[in-house]
Amino acid sequence: MGVRSLMFLIGAALTAVPFLFPLTGFAQTETRTAFLHRDEESLIFQEIPSIYGASRFEQEVYEAPSSVSIITADEIRKYGYRNLADVLHGVRGFFVTYDRNYHYIGVRGFARPGDFNTRILLLVDGHRLNDNIYEQASIGTLSLIDVDLIDRIEIIRGPGSSLYGSNAFFGVISIITRSGRHLKGFEASGEVGSFSSRQGRISYGNRYARGMETLLSGTAYESRGQSTIYYREFDDPVTNGGKVENGDGDRFHSLFAKQSFRDFTLEAAFVRRQKEIPTASYGTVFNDSRNQTIDSQSFLDLRYEHSYSGQFEAMARVFYDHYSYDGDYVYDRAAPDGTGSRVLNTDYAQGDWWGAEVQLTGRFHERHRIVVGAEYRITIRQEQGNYDTEVYLDDRRKSRNWAFYFQDEVSLHDALVLNAGVRLDQYQTFGSTVTPRAALIYRPFERTYLKFLYGKAFRAPNAYENYYRDFGVIKANPDLRPEMVSTYEAILERYFGENYRGALSAFYYRIHDLISQQTDPSDGLLVFRNVDEVKARGLELEVEGKWDGGWEGRIRYALQKAQDGKSGERLTNSPEHVASFAVTVPLTGQRLFSSLEEQYVSRRKTRGGGTTGSYFLTNITLFGRGVVKGLEMSGSVYNLFDTKYEDPGGAEHLQDAILQDGRSFRVKLTWNF
Repeated sequence: MGVRSLMFLIGAALTAVPFLFPLTGFAQTETRTAFLHRDEESLIFQEIPSIYGASRFEQEVYEAPSSVSIITADEIRKYGYRNLADVLHGVRGFFVTYDRNYHYIGVRGFARPGDFNTRILLLVDGHRLNDNIYEQASIGTLSLIDVDLIDRIEIIRGPGSSLYGSNAFFGVISIITRSGRHLKGFEASGEVGSFSSRQGRISYGNRYARGMETLLSGTAYESRGQSTIYYREFDDPVTNGGKVENGDGDRFHSLFAKQSFRDFTLEAAFVRRQKEIPTASYGTVFNDSRNQTIDSQSFLDLRYEHSYSGQFEAMARVFYDHYSYDGDYVYDRAAPDGTGSRVLNTDYAQGDWWGAEVQLTGRFHERHRIVVGAEYRITIRQEQGNYDTEVYLDDRRKSRNWAFYFQDEVSLHDALVLNAGVRLDQYQTFGSTVTPRAALIYRPFERTYLKFLYGKAFRAPNAYENYYRDFGVIKANPDLRPEMVSTYEAILERYFGENYRGALSAFYYRIHDLISQQTDPSDGLLVFRNVDEVKARGLELEVEGKWDGGWEGRIRYALQKAQDGKSGERLTNSPEHVASFAVTVPLTGQRLFSSLEEQYVSRRKTRGGGTTGSYFLTNITLFGRGVVKGLEMSGSVYNLFDTKYEDPGGAEHLQDAILQDGRSFRVKLTWNF
C-alpha cells in the first residue's frame, strides 16, 4: 500500500473517533424520548429527506432496517455527476467497472466482470427497471432517467427480496424524481466536454389548481469518444498496431413524462442508446466501427395512492415495459485457403411485459406498522436471436410470476423496534422461493442507534442465462436454479455535536448456487451453471459534516474481503479497499461553490490471474447559481491528475484489463425561465 493510500486510511480512522465513543456524560444529560419521534438530533441535517424504499413507507434514515445512504439533487449538481455511474463511484462500499460499452456495479467486494448488474434492483418512483432478458440495472449513458430530473437517490444495502423479490440481492437503488412544482416553468440545460461530447435537455414542469401537476423532459447526448485507443493485446501490423481509431462513439436520447392528479400519477419514460465497441469483444474484428450495440427501454406506469384518516395507506399500480437490444458484430470468416470475407453477425433481444401491484400499509394497536402486498407479472414477449448467413438462435418465450409479501414493524419498547418480513415468489420457470428479513433497532441513548440485521435474498436465472446459444461459443441451460444469499450485519449510527453524523457497519454474507459461466470440458462451450459459492465479510465507515454557510464534507471507507467458498481464493474484480473523500466549500455566500471528490480503489485480481493497480481519482467542480436570475453554471474536471488506471475485463474480452479515460472536462449551463 502506497503512502498516499495509507494516509487516506489513517485520516478515515481519525475522523471516525468522535462518533465511535460517546461524549463524556452524554448518556446522563440527555432525556429519552419516544423512539420514532424526530428530536433535535437533526439540527443541520434537517434538509435530508426521509427514506421510503427500505420499508416501503416513509421513515427517518436511522429507523430504516438497513444501511442507507441518500444522495440529493444538490449533491448531484455540486459534484458535477453526469449520470448514475458517476453517483455510485462515491457511494460507500460501491465501485463501478467500465468495459467501454456498459457500466457495471460492484458492491461489498462482489462484481463479476461482464455481469449485467443483475444483483442490484433499480427503481424509479417505485417502478422496477431491471429488464426481462438480462435483468440488467442500466447505469451510465444507458440510464433511463437524466440526473437533472432526480430529486434524491436512496441507496439501500443488504438483501431486499423480502419486499422486492428477485435482483434485490445486494441492495436496492431507488430513484425519486422531481415534481413539476420544482420547475415552475421551462428549464433548459446545455453542456460540452471532452471527446467532442455535447448534451442538451429541455424540461417543463408546473403545478396547477385542483391538484394537477405536470413534468415533461427530453434529453439528447452525443460523444465521439476517444479518437485513438491503444490495446497492447492487438499490437500487430495486421491489426493497426493495436490502435482503434474513431471506434468509441456514444449517443442517446431520452424522454420522461409525469402527470399527477390528486391520488393518481401516470409516468412514462424512454431511452435509446447506441454505443460503438472498441475492444473487439467476443472475438470480433479489431478496429471496425461497425461493432456496436443499440439498447432501448421504455415503460408506462399508472399509480394510485391514498391515505385513509392517517391510519391506512393504499397503493395500486399497473405497468407496461419494453426492452430491446441489437448488437452488430463483425467476424472474419476467411477459410484456410484465403477465401471468404468479413461477416456482420446480428445478435438481438426483445422483451415486453406488464403487471400489477397492490399494497396496504397501516398502524394497528399503536405499536404495529404493517405492510402487506402482492405483485403479478406476465412476460408476453421474451425473444432472443442470432444470425448472419445462417440463423443460429430464434428463441421465443412467455412466462408469468406472482408474489405475496408481509412486513411488521413492532415497537417493543420506547427505544426498541423489531422489523420483520417475509415474501413468497412463485415462478413458472423454476417454482417458488421464500425470503425472510429481520432487523432489531435499538436506541441506547439519544442520537445513537444500533441495528442488528439478518436477511435472505434470491436472484432468478434470467432468459439469457437459461436459453441463449450462438454459432459455437455459448450453449443454453434451462435447468438453472435461483441463487441465494444470506447476510448478517451490525450497524452503529450516531449524530454527534451539531454538525456531524456517522455510520459504522460490519457485515458477513454467504452465496450458494451462484450462477457462473463455465467451460464444459465435454464440448468446450461456455455454459451457465449453479456451481460457485462465495463468502465475504467487511467493515464500512461513513462520517459526514455540514456547517453554517454551506460547508459540507464526508469521508467513506469500506474494507471488504470476498472469496471463493471452496478454494478460499479472492474473487476477481474484488478490491479490498474502497474509499472516497469529498468536500464542498462556499466561495461567495450561497452563490458559488467549489467541490472536490477523491476516490480510491485498491488493486483487483483479473480473470487471467494478474492484478490491476490501485488508483486515486480526483474530480473538481465549480458550481454557481443566482449570479444571474434563473441561471446555474458549472465546470468540472474529472481525473484531474490524469491517472492511468484499468478495470478488469470480462470473459468476452481478449484484454485482461481495460484502460480507462484520462483527464476530461465538462462545462454546463442550466436556465430556468
